Amino acid sequence: MPASPPVVVRIQAEDFDPAAEVAALVAGKANVGAVVTFTGLCRDEAGRLSALELEHYPGMAEEEIGRIARDACRRWPLDGILAIHRHGRIAPGGNIVLVAAASRHRRAAFQAAEFLMDYLKTRAPFWKKEHLKSGGAGEWVDARESDSADADRWTR
Repeated sequence: MPASPPVVVRIQAEDFDPAAEVAALVAGKANVGAVVTFTGLCRDEAGRLSALELEHYPGMAEEEIGRIARDACRRWPLDGILAIHRHGRIAPGGNIVLVAAASRHRRAAFQAAEFLMDYLKTRAPFWKKEHLKSGGAGEWVDARESDSADADRWTR
Protein backbone atom coordinates (compact mmCIF):
# COMPACT_ATOMS: atom_id res chain seq x y z
CA MET A 1 0.00 0.00 0.00
CA PRO A 2 1.50 3.39 -0.96
CA ALA A 3 2.32 5.83 1.80
CA SER A 4 -0.24 8.54 2.45
CA PRO A 5 0.78 11.93 1.08
CA PRO A 6 1.64 14.61 3.60
CA VAL A 7 -1.33 16.61 4.84
CA VAL A 8 -0.43 20.00 6.32
CA VAL A 9 -3.12 21.98 8.16
CA ARG A 10 -2.42 25.14 10.13
CA ILE A 11 -4.69 27.72 11.72
CA GLN A 12 -2.67 30.78 12.65
CA ALA A 13 -2.85 34.51 13.30
CA GLU A 14 0.44 35.16 11.50
CA ASP A 15 0.66 35.92 7.80
CA PHE A 16 2.15 33.34 5.45
CA ASP A 17 4.26 33.38 2.29
CA PRO A 18 2.47 31.33 -0.39
CA ALA A 19 5.64 30.72 -2.43
CA ALA A 20 7.60 29.49 0.61
CA GLU A 21 4.73 27.24 1.68
CA VAL A 22 4.50 25.64 -1.78
CA ALA A 23 8.27 25.17 -1.91
CA ALA A 24 8.13 23.34 1.42
CA LEU A 25 5.20 21.19 0.24
CA VAL A 26 7.08 19.89 -2.82
CA ALA A 27 10.62 19.82 -1.42
CA GLY A 28 12.33 16.55 -2.32
CA LYS A 29 9.41 15.29 -4.42
CA ALA A 30 10.82 14.85 -7.92
CA ASN A 31 7.65 13.22 -9.27
CA VAL A 32 5.43 16.25 -8.67
CA GLY A 33 4.30 17.55 -12.05
CA ALA A 34 1.64 20.01 -10.91
CA VAL A 35 0.88 22.24 -7.97
CA VAL A 36 -2.39 24.10 -7.84
CA THR A 37 -2.83 26.85 -5.29
CA PHE A 38 -5.59 29.15 -4.17
CA THR A 39 -4.87 32.18 -2.02
CA GLY A 40 -7.88 33.95 -0.55
CA LEU A 41 -7.42 37.63 0.27
CA CYS A 42 -9.38 40.08 2.38
CA ARG A 43 -11.44 42.43 0.17
CA ASP A 44 -12.17 46.02 1.12
CA GLU A 45 -15.77 45.69 -0.12
CA ALA A 46 -15.68 48.82 -2.29
CA GLY A 47 -13.80 50.78 0.37
CA ARG A 48 -16.23 50.00 3.23
CA LEU A 49 -14.01 47.69 5.31
CA SER A 50 -11.09 48.50 7.53
CA ALA A 51 -10.67 44.82 8.44
CA LEU A 52 -12.24 41.40 8.56
CA GLU A 53 -12.12 39.55 11.84
CA LEU A 54 -12.05 35.76 11.70
CA GLU A 55 -12.86 33.54 14.66
CA HIS A 56 -12.61 29.78 14.75
CA TYR A 57 -13.29 26.86 17.03
CA PRO A 58 -9.73 25.78 18.05
CA GLY A 59 -9.04 22.10 17.63
CA MET A 60 -12.29 21.49 15.80
CA ALA A 61 -11.26 23.68 12.84
CA GLU A 62 -7.95 21.86 12.41
CA GLU A 63 -9.61 18.45 12.72
CA GLU A 64 -12.33 19.24 10.19
CA ILE A 65 -9.91 20.69 7.63
CA GLY A 66 -7.61 17.70 8.13
CA ARG A 67 -10.51 15.32 7.58
CA ILE A 68 -11.43 17.09 4.33
CA ALA A 69 -7.78 17.06 3.17
CA ARG A 70 -7.46 13.33 3.92
CA ASP A 71 -10.65 12.75 1.93
CA ALA A 72 -9.04 14.59 -1.02
CA CYS A 73 -6.04 12.26 -0.72
CA ARG A 74 -8.36 9.26 -0.99
CA ARG A 75 -10.13 10.70 -4.05
CA TRP A 76 -7.09 11.81 -6.09
CA PRO A 77 -3.46 10.67 -6.46
CA LEU A 78 -1.73 13.44 -4.53
CA ASP A 79 1.84 13.96 -3.41
CA GLY A 80 0.84 16.49 -0.76
CA ILE A 81 -1.93 18.84 0.29
CA LEU A 82 -1.82 21.99 2.37
CA ALA A 83 -4.38 24.27 4.01
CA ILE A 84 -3.45 27.36 6.01
CA HIS A 85 -6.22 29.55 7.39
CA ARG A 86 -5.65 32.70 9.40
CA HIS A 87 -7.70 33.98 12.30
CA GLY A 88 -7.83 37.36 13.99
CA ARG A 89 -8.10 40.77 12.40
CA ILE A 90 -6.98 40.99 8.76
CA ALA A 91 -6.73 44.21 6.76
CA PRO A 92 -7.85 44.45 3.12
CA GLY A 93 -5.28 42.89 0.83
CA GLY A 94 -4.06 40.52 3.54
CA ASN A 95 -3.87 36.77 3.09
CA ILE A 96 -6.70 34.77 4.65
CA VAL A 97 -6.35 31.25 3.30
CA LEU A 98 -3.93 29.16 1.25
CA VAL A 99 -4.86 25.82 -0.26
CA ALA A 100 -2.29 23.86 -2.30
CA ALA A 101 -2.45 20.43 -3.87
CA ALA A 102 0.55 18.67 -5.42
CA SER A 103 0.26 15.73 -7.80
CA ARG A 104 1.97 14.08 -10.77
CA HIS A 105 -0.78 15.46 -13.03
CA ARG A 106 -2.64 18.75 -13.24
CA ARG A 107 -6.22 17.44 -13.21
CA ALA A 108 -5.83 15.74 -9.83
CA ALA A 109 -4.16 18.83 -8.39
CA PHE A 110 -6.88 21.16 -9.72
CA GLN A 111 -9.72 18.98 -8.49
CA ALA A 112 -8.23 18.34 -5.06
CA ALA A 113 -7.53 22.05 -4.45
CA GLU A 114 -11.02 23.02 -5.54
CA PHE A 115 -12.60 20.25 -3.45
CA LEU A 116 -10.67 21.30 -0.34
CA MET A 117 -11.54 24.98 -0.79
CA ASP A 118 -15.23 24.25 -1.45
CA TYR A 119 -15.54 22.21 1.72
CA LEU A 120 -13.39 24.59 3.75
CA LYS A 121 -15.87 27.38 2.91
CA THR A 122 -18.87 25.33 4.06
CA ARG A 123 -17.73 22.94 6.79
CA ALA A 124 -14.79 24.45 8.64
CA PRO A 125 -15.94 26.27 11.79
CA PHE A 126 -14.96 29.88 11.04
CA TRP A 127 -16.95 33.05 11.59
CA LYS A 128 -16.27 36.39 9.89
CA LYS A 129 -17.12 39.85 11.17
CA GLU A 130 -16.70 43.02 9.13
CA HIS A 131 -15.09 46.10 10.68
CA LEU A 132 -16.18 49.25 8.86
CA LYS A 133 -13.98 52.21 7.92
CA SER A 134 -16.76 54.49 9.13
CA GLY A 135 -16.26 53.12 12.62
CA GLY A 136 -19.79 51.75 12.67
CA ALA A 137 -20.62 48.33 13.98
CA GLY A 138 -19.72 45.62 11.51
CA GLU A 139 -21.90 42.69 10.61
CA TRP A 140 -21.23 39.00 10.92
CA VAL A 141 -20.95 37.57 7.41
CA ASP A 142 -23.57 34.97 6.54
CA ALA A 143 -22.76 31.84 4.56
CA ARG A 144 -23.68 32.04 0.89
CA GLU A 145 -25.91 29.54 -0.87
CA SER A 146 -23.45 29.51 -3.78
CA ASP A 147 -20.74 28.12 -1.46
CA SER A 148 -23.03 25.26 -0.43
CA ALA A 149 -23.91 24.56 -4.07
CA ASP A 150 -20.20 24.42 -4.92
CA ALA A 151 -19.57 21.86 -2.17
CA ASP A 152 -22.69 19.83 -3.01
CA ARG A 153 -21.41 19.03 -6.50
CA TRP A 154 -18.73 16.75 -5.00
CA THR A 155 -21.43 14.44 -3.62
CA ARG A 156 -23.10 13.78 -6.99
